[in-house]
Amino acid sequence: MSKSLNIFTERLNNIYKEKISKEQIDKFLQFIKSNLTEKQQPESYWNEKDIALIIYGDSIKNNNEKPLVTLKKFAKKYLTDKINTIHILPFFPYSSDDGFSVIDFEQVNPELGDWRDIENISKEFNLMTDLVINHVSSKSRWFQNYLKGEGDGFNYFIEVSPDTDLSKVVRPRSLPLLTAFETKNGKKYLWTTFSADQIDLNFANPEVLLRFLQILYLYIQKGAHIIRLDAIAFLWKQIGTTCLHLPQTHEIVKLMRDFVEAVAPGVIILTETNVPNKENLSYFGNNDEAHMVYQFSLPPLLLHALYSGNGTYITKWASYLPDLPDDCTFFNFTSSHDGIGVRPLEGLLPENEKAKLFADIKKSGGLISTKTNSDGTESPYELNITYFDALRRTVKGEDALHEQRFICSQIIMLEMKGIPAFYIHSLLGSENYYRGVEKTGMARTINREKLQYNKLIDELNSDTVRGRVFSKLLNLIFIRKQTKAFHPSAKQIIIDIGNDFFVVERVFDSTNKILCVSNLTSIDKNINLPEKYLSYNYDIIENKKYTENKILLKPYQTVWLINKK
Repeated sequence: MSKSLNIFTERLNNIYKEKISKEQIDKFLQFIKSNLTEKQQPESYWNEKDIALIIYGDSIKNNNEKPLVTLKKFAKKYLTDKINTIHILPFFPYSSDDGFSVIDFEQVNPELGDWRDIENISKEFNLMTDLVINHVSSKSRWFQNYLKGEGDGFNYFIEVSPDTDLSKVVRPRSLPLLTAFETKNGKKYLWTTFSADQIDLNFANPEVLLRFLQILYLYIQKGAHIIRLDAIAFLWKQIGTTCLHLPQTHEIVKLMRDFVEAVAPGVIILTETNVPNKENLSYFGNNDEAHMVYQFSLPPLLLHALYSGNGTYITKWASYLPDLPDDCTFFNFTSSHDGIGVRPLEGLLPENEKAKLFADIKKSGGLISTKTNSDGTESPYELNITYFDALRRTVKGEDALHEQRFICSQIIMLEMKGIPAFYIHSLLGSENYYRGVEKTGMARTINREKLQYNKLIDELNSDTVRGRVFSKLLNLIFIRKQTKAFHPSAKQIIIDIGNDFFVVERVFDSTNKILCVSNLTSIDKNINLPEKYLSYNYDIIENKKYTENKILLKPYQTVWLINKK
């Protein structure tokens, strides 16, 4: 026990240096000590049966029923034995940004349900919960107390003179970094990274960090299995720097990992950092930070590979992914509630290739959101489009292979090292929701349609795009879950057999191996497997045995080959 507490003292001193008192450290240690557990770390955090769904609490709605009840009903009926983890996007009272401007971190939005509904879902599925840690709503009690100059949370915010040189700060938006507010003490300018309604919290004040450890522990008590640290990269502010990925931020992630390992072994820390690949990977630390990081370069690289019919860039990127220890892995996805981030393409895809892709995304009805650079110029930040519609066309234009191309993208995501996650609108093959964009004025609404339960069920039970996509993906998920070689800790070997293909070998042990080969093009392709892979002779997707090393792949077809005598 003393050793565990010493770790926290060391972490706090690394974060705050001489700016934290013994009394403040003692408050941390008292809270941690009162919640220590004798439970041991699990042998493994995950296995090949782990598949996640990303969904808003009210993505599926039913008349006269709490949305969280509807969500559980849908999940139990259709996802049991297929998907075992549900990431419910922020389900707290909020004022903007579809939940990411939190008014009260400790309450469930009554329009969705209550804590009992959340706990009921956590009894049936692994629950993934957001810790929206960088900022709070301007309507929150904390910020209202700041405006009054007294009360709980009044000293949680960052005042900055508007004359301060903040040109080095990395911006994720094109909105102003500082926002003026009238307070009891006159006009003050506050740090607002994402919007004027999302006020950044001052983690240089140790009280803020302690408060969030307490909130994190509340979520664990309510059943959270995975804690997603939202926008964590922006957490620590230091004028004169980029204010991105600062050492104090990394140290806070380490402290949070230490905390969950001390009070709730088996709970997973996941960092959300929509940034270039190398920066994203830094959140593994030295096997002492996040247990999982989002695989942010996968969605845009995979989109480009299928759009261009050229696997050069995704193959090169994947081949350089680091080997990970058994208690670290990737969180793989192709789409989320946000757009498809393009900063993770930096250094991985030539500018001319990006330009062609972005132009055709617009032709497919997509929108492009921008960010402000340090020199005042603007550049693309994310593509706003459903992943299904993003694959509507290729460099050759639209064709009749749209569904096959989309299914191929999801198969490749499923076979990559890590835990695969499906956003609800990818699982359902949803098209762009233009009416929502017109209604909200927000580009991201294009991928956030709210669905009526009964209408959705009718679509899933008939020969519709949604019905076909949903059925095919659930079948692929079922196959994956039976295959030990897809364990998140199984070795991943990327094989280059030409630009037309994406090939990955997964190896759990000598008897659990699989070779995954995808045709990235719109035409039939023959492949001749190298001699060392001739033992892979049976496709578990089509239940077909190959007696020769020559395999004909249809457009966008994938084979999952095992050795079957």
